[in-house]
Amino acid sequence: MLWYLLNIGIIIVFIGLFLITRNTNKRWSKINDYLGMVTNTVDSVRYGNLSTKMEQIHHPTYQNVTDSINRMVETLNDREHMIVEYQTELMRQNKLLESVINSLSDGILIVNEKGAILRATPKISSWFGVKGSELLGKNVFDYIKIDGDYSFEKLNNVDIFIMHTPTNNFVINSKRLTLEDKKRYVFIITDVTNEREIEKLKEDFVATLTHDLKVPIVAESNIINFLLEGRFGEINEKQDLALKNMKASNQELVELVQILLETYKIKETGIKLLKENIKLNQFISQIVEEVQPIAENSGITINFEPERDIKVVADPLQLERVIKNLLSNAISHSNTKENIDVKTGEVPGYITISVIDYGQGIPEKELKLIFNKYYSAAKKFRKIGTGLGLYLSQQIVKSHNGEITVTSEENIRTEFCVKIPV
Repeated sequence: MLWYLLNIGIIIVFIGLFLITRNTNKRWSKINDYLGMVTNTVDSVRYGNLSTKMEQIHHPTYQNVTDSINRMVETLNDREHMIVEYQTELMRQNKLLESVINSLSDGILIVNEKGAILRATPKISSWFGVKGSELLGKNVFDYIKIDGDYSFEKLNNVDIFIMHTPTNNFVINSKRLTLEDKKRYVFIITDVTNEREIEKLKEDFVATLTHDLKVPIVAESNIINFLLEGRFGEINEKQDLALKNMKASNQELVELVQILLETYKIKETGIKLLKENIKLNQFISQIVEEVQPIAENSGITINFEPERDIKVVADPLQLERVIKNLLSNAISHSNTKENIDVKTGEVPGYITISVIDYGQGIPEKELKLIFNKYYSAAKKFRKIGTGLGLYLSQQIVKSHNGEITVTSEENIRTEFCVKIPV
């Protein structure tokens, strides 16, 4: 009986062990199947299939993991769509920018600090006579020549010569780019051939016109002088006043014509100087004495107090033209009726002549423009002016290896300073 019971007990234990093992194997089999699904899903995502999803399994533990993985895939899918949209828009904008740049009449180059070409627009390829891809890595100075020694930063409106396009006129401008630790430069090359030709035609026309105008204007001036001198009979007081006003207007016309002719002459032949030793005090005193009546007509006095007598080597005719022009401008713009001061002085290596007025002054934004050809502030005040006076003055002073500067405070004072080397 005991043996019988023992056998039954052993059988029951084996049956229990069998059942437990069977259940455990089933659980491990389910876990392995689930891990296989997870692995397949992860591999699909890894290789770019973001539309894959795990099947729903109705088990608390598995369900949470499944939902988390599916949400993660959906999030990745959404971000992938956003990235694709951003890339598409970026490519569109890049193509648009490239089309705009390639359509410009100017040529654009990007070079490194050694001048090696990193990128070039089709216009550059056309001017250089080389395909765009073949330009990359080549030195830009294998194709262009520049008179003088310029750093890349100072290439601003500098004339250049392109060897493959020798008949055209080009200017170059540069801009430095800072990209991380590398230096890059953008060169903008402009074909100014048409502008130069138009400018030449314009100057030739103006020179011809002014030359033809000068003869009748001078003849008119002579007739007015004869009338004032009474050569054609006595004139009354009203006629005398009218003729003097006509003479003043005529003189302005003569000066305008003369300044146009001088500008053309400088452009064609430069300024030829006949230098002499000039005693500056006497020289300026004579000029002030000559201009003083014009200033007095405007209710202004020109003050010049000679100090130590300074000598300078210069062309007296050209230097007189500069000083008279500065005094004339000062009279025109001294609308406060304040006096004009003329001063001389010395700085290392130079003698200085300053003309100071206390009128409306010059706005800061215009200070860099006033020496440009044909720029004139006179039109603002309904006064006659070509804008060439200061341009000519600057050219004359430069021909003496000097410089002319200006400082101004609006409605307070303006000072033009001429520096001539000792």
